[in-house]
Amino acid sequence: MIAALPASATPGPIERVEDAIDGAFAPVSDAVSTVIFYPVSLGGAEFPWIVAWLIIGAVVFTIGYRFIQIRGFGHAVALARGTYDDPDDPGEVTHFQALTAAVSGTVGLGNIAGVAVAVSIGGPGATFWMIVAGLLGMATKFVECTLGVAFREEHADGTVTGGPFRYLRVAFAKLKVPVLPQVLVGVYAIAILAFGMAGGNMFQANQTFAQAENVTGGADGPLGSGGASLVFGLVLAGLVGLVIIGGIRSIAKVTSRLVPAMAIVYVLACLTVIAFNAGAVPDALASIVTGAFDPEGVAGGVLGVLVVGFQRAAFSNEAGLGSAAIAHSAVKTKRPVTEGYVALLEPFIDTVIICTMTAVTIVVASPQSWLDARAAYAAGEDPSPDGVVLTSDAFATVIPWFPAVLAVAVALFAFSTLITWSYYTLKAWTTLFGRSRLSELVFKVLYCVFIVLGAVLTFSDVLNFADSMLFVCALVNILGLYLLAPEVNRMLRDYVAARRSGEVVPVKDRQPML
Repeated sequence: MIAALPASATPGPIERVEDAIDGAFAPVSDAVSTVIFYPVSLGGAEFPWIVAWLIIGAVVFTIGYRFIQIRGFGHAVALARGTYDDPDDPGEVTHFQALTAAVSGTVGLGNIAGVAVAVSIGGPGATFWMIVAGLLGMATKFVECTLGVAFREEHADGTVTGGPFRYLRVAFAKLKVPVLPQVLVGVYAIAILAFGMAGGNMFQANQTFAQAENVTGGADGPLGSGGASLVFGLVLAGLVGLVIIGGIRSIAKVTSRLVPAMAIVYVLACLTVIAFNAGAVPDALASIVTGAFDPEGVAGGVLGVLVVGFQRAAFSNEAGLGSAAIAHSAVKTKRPVTEGYVALLEPFIDTVIICTMTAVTIVVASPQSWLDARAAYAAGEDPSPDGVVLTSDAFATVIPWFPAVLAVAVALFAFSTLITWSYYTLKAWTTLFGRSRLSELVFKVLYCVFIVLGAVLTFSDVLNFADSMLFVCALVNILGLYLLAPEVNRMLRDYVAARRSGEVVPVKDRQPML
């Protein structure tokens, strides 16, 4: 990340280009953000209407599918473990690989910095509502990923294209309005492409370099010299390029190893911090529960802290945005609903486990830090830039060099997000510009170029625009999910009946073909 220049300094060529590009996006970013994140007020608390749209959808699907996230959790784990895998089924990757590919796209800096900000604003009680929102979002993931497989297109070379780019066409065709399906799918593809190139790409590269620079001595360290960000970006782009050239199969092979590794590293680090502060755990857990219903100093009271927790969960696990359905649609299966089951594990891993571990670590190890951050927020300061610092402070209370572990986790999270969002963005690209070897090659080169740009330049207004565009996806996607909900009901009934009749059984129980 490029540090702010002193007032007396004359901007160099890079800074002038950066300012010119970012300035050009400012009016567009402001206009789109105003609409997408327009605040509605309820009980003294303000929150973006798009968050309410996501949460209402999650509640509707939870009730409509009779708490499938609870009833189907055990079966989801069995499917993810490969208990029912058939290598002859159509598709490109296993259930486990599809899950890890999708998780790698959601688990990122938001699980570290974003959760710290939520605790700063809403106190420990925000954690409780974050967990509730994550549990509700599991039902949304079940619906969208079932549809992602059900309406996928299988190509002659064995690859598939699925997710919202396919099922939204079917959904909006039900409205019988000419060209509406093409227009809305086009809007969705543009939104995914915009976010993928900026938020899923440049921002991840930018923050990865910033963390690497920070742990190696900051501006005075080896990475603080001129040109270091360019070299860093080129190396990162090269590593990403080596993975994405092979498509979803290559991405899935990497994420199936990377995601468990990075999750284990981060969770073990959090557990270590919590263990060193074991005496504070009971009070911390009590404050999470009591703070959810009796918060102090939070605008809007109980509703205010609820909104903070729900908003962080919605921004973190992407339930309702449709992006994860793109990765899940590549799974090897003949029954789409099986991937719906597997997908419901994603918000559980992302929000209920990893986000919660971050929150508990901060509350038990660094209580004064989040109290100071809350005071700063109450005074009108923006806590967002200090999110990683709060988590890093909590890690440092155990061992002075422990923030370096956090830096490794951040790097792994960012790299996994980069490679998964390359696939999501590629599918948006081919939806808009056609599918051919040349088209895909052009995209992959551009994607790697944007990684280098992200390491060198900082675009605040571009990223604000990209964030807004991602939630344009939610508006279009959830409407499509409502229209296709009867299809999911039918597929779920058929699958449950097949399991009861013995048509669907674990691999070990299948009779050999004669």
